Amino acid sequence: MKNNFTQALGALFVGTVALVLATSAGAAVLPEDRADILYHSYDGDNVKIDGPSVLVRKNVADTVSVYGNYYVDEVSGASVDVLSYGSPYSEEREQYSVGADYLYDKTMMSASYTNSSENDYEADTYSLSFSQDFFGDLSTLSMGVSYGENIVGQNGDTSFKEYNDQTRYSLGLTQVLTKNLIVALNAESVVDEGYLNNPYRQVRFLTGDGTTSSSKTELYPSTRNSDAYAIKGMYYLPYRASIRADYRLYRDSWGIDADTYELRYIHPLKQVEGLTLELRYRVHDQTQADFYSDLLPFEDATNFYARDKELSTFSTTQLGVGLSYEYKRPWLFVDRTTFNLHYDRLQFDYDNFRDATQSINGNYAVGEEPLFSFDADVVRLFISVFY
Repeated sequence: MKNNFTQALGALFVGTVALVLATSAGAAVLPEDRADILYHSYDGDNVKIDGPSVLVRKNVADTVSVYGNYYVDEVSGASVDVLSYGSPYSEEREQYSVGADYLYDKTMMSASYTNSSENDYEADTYSLSFSQDFFGDLSTLSMGVSYGENIVGQNGDTSFKEYNDQTRYSLGLTQVLTKNLIVALNAESVVDEGYLNNPYRQVRFLTGDGTTSSSKTELYPSTRNSDAYAIKGMYYLPYRASIRADYRLYRDSWGIDADTYELRYIHPLKQVEGLTLELRYRVHDQTQADFYSDLLPFEDATNFYARDKELSTFSTTQLGVGLSYEYKRPWLFVDRTTFNLHYDRLQFDYDNFRDATQSINGNYAVGEEPLFSFDADVVRLFISVFY
């Protein structure tokens, strides 16, 4: 079972598959027939995550589009969390998705099913959504709901089995304000229930005279409600380039507040026909969960306790660059082909999570270790074939 951090990275790559590889042309237009092959790679905090993804989409008649996706995560390494209380590990996660879009006049209805499986975690997710164009196709309203059932296991303990489920609701409005400006408003509410913590993660607490520490398994609440609101805007510049600005506000019942800002610049390069450059900058700031503590003053000092660094106060800065090339000449059954390469550099800085390996190694006293930070590299390479 991945920790929350690697699960979030997995979500990033799945988002790439869903949003970049399988993007619909619009609420009242079926997506194009296409096949996509993605390779993704993450390297940071002594953890490597990589793997392929393949997606195929095909229209049936003029009203239905169906697709299937296969996605793999290969995870190996020893992050600072693992080194604090465990040893390096490796695991594989496979994910299968199938879905269909149905177009009726200006309404698009979509349904999908996803199964994600690893040696100690099984997840099934069912999703329904629809979108509707109105006001002369200048406005698009979208709504969606998904339900996930998850089984949590533990390596080395075949008798361990816990359950959790997640219900997600989404609402969005996209508006063409001028011929050059498009704005989108999105809201999302998520309800998580059941066993929500990681069976491998430990929280540490002071013992004896206060100079040594011991550890025990984390304990989380069994419910979590979260809400997120986002505004996105894209402005098309006179010289064919565009600027995109996003802001996302997140709040949950565990006390976490987060703000995310992102700015992108997309510029077709005149020197090479079909080549487009993308530059992006993203900042994420987050406060800690109410029950987070890097070091408890004594055992059972609080009813719930966690030391997951992704529940601490931290910030992330991301710089990225991407190149896309569109080959428009038809060949055989292919109408056109696009080649895409993206690279991102991420920097993580934690305000109240310390590197416990430094006290384990005897370099620092317990609770006086340096605050943790690290850099990571993310690479995504994908090819899309339209037919």
